[in-house]
Amino acid sequence: MSGFLTMPQSVFDVGIDLGTTNCALSWLRRMENGLPGSDADPVVNLTVPQVTHPSTVEPRRLLPSFMYLPGVGESAPGALDLPWASGREMAVGEFARRQGALVPTRVVHSAKSWLCHAAIDRRQPCLPWRAQPEDRRVSPVEASTAYLRHLVDAWNRQMAADNPDHCLQNQEVVLTVPASFDPAARELTVEAARAAGLEKITLLEEPQAAFYAWVESLREGWRKQVRVGDLLLVCDVGGGTTDFSLITVAENDGALELNRVAVGNHILLGGDNMDMALAHTASQELVARGVPKLNASQFQQLVHCARQAKESLLADPARESEDFTLLGQGTRLVGGSIKGQITRAMVNACLLDGFFPVCALIDEPRRPKVGGLQEAGLPYAHDPAVTRHLAAFVRHQVMELGRPVTGVLFNGGVFKSQPLRDRVIELVRQWSGSTEVRLLEGIDLDQAVSVGAAYYGAARRGRGIRIRGGASRSFYLGVEIPAPAVPGMDPPIKALCVVPFGMEEGTSTTVPGVELSLVVGEPVRFRFFAASNRKADKPGDWLEEWEGELEELAPLETSLQSQKTAGSLQPVQLRATMTEVGTLELHCQSTTDAETWRLEFEARGQD
Repeated sequence: MSGFLTMPQSVFDVGIDLGTTNCALSWLRRMENGLPGSDADPVVNLTVPQVTHPSTVEPRRLLPSFMYLPGVGESAPGALDLPWASGREMAVGEFARRQGALVPTRVVHSAKSWLCHAAIDRRQPCLPWRAQPEDRRVSPVEASTAYLRHLVDAWNRQMAADNPDHCLQNQEVVLTVPASFDPAARELTVEAARAAGLEKITLLEEPQAAFYAWVESLREGWRKQVRVGDLLLVCDVGGGTTDFSLITVAENDGALELNRVAVGNHILLGGDNMDMALAHTASQELVARGVPKLNASQFQQLVHCARQAKESLLADPARESEDFTLLGQGTRLVGGSIKGQITRAMVNACLLDGFFPVCALIDEPRRPKVGGLQEAGLPYAHDPAVTRHLAAFVRHQVMELGRPVTGVLFNGGVFKSQPLRDRVIELVRQWSGSTEVRLLEGIDLDQAVSVGAAYYGAARRGRGIRIRGGASRSFYLGVEIPAPAVPGMDPPIKALCVVPFGMEEGTSTTVPGVELSLVVGEPVRFRFFAASNRKADKPGDWLEEWEGELEELAPLETSLQSQKTAGSLQPVQLRATMTEVGTLELHCQSTTDAETWRLEFEARGQD
């Protein structure tokens, strides 16, 4: 029809891993008529041009998730320019990562971890977290947008220079998130993608993406590696989070079928924690040599040096050590520098004993008493032992599903370490009481998530097997119970299930048998909960006691505009939708007229 613009059809299936430590982009070409291509078509990884040194741009397989915000006059004119942008006053990628060891207060890192931190306003400038008052700051959403925009520009320069229809804005993009991301963090991820110019977005859980990458690496051969009845564990330890997922292998009409049947709780535990632990180990070595105790700035430098050393040593088994240099302070920037070394033995001991200790299946993550006052920052897991978190997850799920784990797939750069893989496999075999637990191998731990995301894009069009999953947790709203006011006590609430575990994308449900009263015309606030271990709850089910079973998430908050009297109560029914994108929407539908109010996820932080 004339007068209407139509978006060009996607020519590629694109997968993006928006990682805590690194970002990656992979793609798969479609046939020109939009039909699935040949199974022989490979998934291709985009090389990403980026500033590696001042005035130097080089291609890299990965885009480190770091942003450098130089102070006034700190960078020479043009030093941070890219082939597609001049006059830049910031840098993302390799050079920004390097600068973290020199000027940590001007380098943003772990933006993805901050993106899921419900206690802050994630749209407000707060990063770098320890920036000086005079330094620039950006929000977690802005940092995520910058990484995605860099990938968009790199793609367009390489893939769309001769054909604008091939630009990334016209392609269907699968963007990955941790399986444990709450709805607010998912919404913010989509917001960052759209700010970078991406509209055709679908979200995919990272452990599923890793599994898709494994399937893609074997093509049809994957079917010979599993059998009906298998319970497969995806153990994903990234830069900021630890994710566990379980996938079952079933048979349907003679064909194998994959189902994601369990997802672990949100655990803010990963490479960031390991970097800090390794930095503490290295600082103790310095003290033993007689070096004065490091100040806060020097220790932050050491954390970045530890990250670089860890990544280098895990990536290259032949390397035995990495040197580092910490700058002095004030007039002694050069003469007061401190030199040291991080060895492979230090990395193995720190990671193996500190984060992957031997434990029994009955062991629980340690929960030390929390101080009444804490320094603001990320709410890291109290227990750094990944294996104890894994034991608790496996124990509960094995009891519920009635069968042991039979295979393990690792994801995350930390599992480049053979001792860490061996430790986890050894423990899972002990817990399962069987030596038959298999290791599923064959993926590139750096790019598996983006490769799997691209494969999933093709699988959605019928080119490959899909994992049935849906909502990774059950979700609940807190509803006040009418009761006499009591000084010093909040009104009691019950938890109402509005989304069941496994609710499929692109479906909606009206919460049955429940009519609630909604305040209109003034701001209202809802408490919001989730559970990964209550798979039997259905929409409309009420919970009066849930101690230890439900996790409170970011609240829902909105001002419900209406023609009706401000502050009046309106009878409504709740309707929940799992969108095709992979986000959650909740609506209050009036039972007396056509008015509907959308409940918006709060991103400003909890009181």
